[in-house]
Amino acid sequence: MSSSRTVDPAELRAALAEIADWLTRSGAEPARPKLAAAVRLSLRTLASVAPGRSVEVRVPPFAAVQCVEGPRHTRGTPPNVVETDPRTWLELATGRLQWSDALADGRVTASGTRADLSHWLPIARL
Repeated sequence: MSSSRTVDPAELRAALAEIADWLTRSGAEPARPKLAAAVRLSLRTLASVAPGRSVEVRVPPFAAVQCVEGPRHTRGTPPNVVETDPRTWLELATGRLQWSDALADGRVTASGTRADLSHWLPIARL
């Protein structure tokens, strides 16, 4: 996935609105394309607000982006990796979940000295 394309804030808000009930656990799981769009657009937004290539943020099975200033990673497993599931990522991205709580609960794994994304979250509010 290319993170160089800027995200239209209205497009991001619309994609997040499509899955908002699911995030609050008051609605059914969204269709895969809607969930994928919300994850991909929010990750691209993160990459644009925290440009760089020192941290890889992975939200399988939908997307991964590199972000955060620092030494560029070029081969093998990056030294700074954040990985989580789609629901946790979207809760973090929308401010429904705090970074420290997600780490403490084991809902997100973060390795490396630059893998703390709390400075850039949330990236959108519903």
